[in-house]
Amino acid sequence: MPIPKATVHKIIKLRKTGHSLPEIKLIVGHSGATVFKYTRGIKVLSKFRDSWRGKWGGSSRRSLRRWEDSRKMAEQLMILPLKKRDLLLILACLYWGEGTKKELNLINSDPKLISTFVFCLQTLGIQRKDLKITVRIYEDINRSQAIRYWADVLNISKNKIMGVNILGGKKKGKLPYGMCRVRVKKSAVHFKLIMSMIELISKECRRSSMDRTRDS
Repeated sequence: MPIPKATVHKIIKLRKTGHSLPEIKLIVGHSGATVFKYTRGIKVLSKFRDSWRGKWGGSSRRSLRRWEDSRKMAEQLMILPLKKRDLLLILACLYWGEGTKKELNLINSDPKLISTFVFCLQTLGIQRKDLKITVRIYEDINRSQAIRYWADVLNISKNKIMGVNILGGKKKGKLPYGMCRVRVKKSAVHFKLIMSMIELISKECRRSSMDRTRDS
């Protein structure tokens, strides 16, 4: 829907007087896309250019500061080191989001997720020798590099990668080394335990939600 002409004029004036796009967005209360649409090609007046140039990189600096603040807050909120109960919760939630629902089997392209999952499995007494590690790649990915990459991620020798499944087509998005699949051998008992933990987490969240609704 078109915005009022007065707002368009205001956006253009703000740009000419050296305001940054984030500043204009806050002042007029419209999206960044709308602000960009009406400021595209608008030149900042010469007497405002020094002030305008001083704002370059401001968004990047603000983003870095926010990341630093978030990391500090995370350190304050998290109680480290992680205890057994914490690792079991992490394991259950990782599997809830990424695991299959028929056997203890998880596949993902995120090396941090894969290595964390394998580490948390140890909480249940599952060792590296109990795992079957395979790799899934697209046909344009170098097989040897992918094997070496996932072996390094899991700190295992390359010959522990027990198979490579090659898919037709080309890699998409952020899959430079494909995906790693972790299967647990003879996993029936452990699979049922993890699925039972997931159910308990779900029930507790529902119960807590209902309690809050009653108290509000």
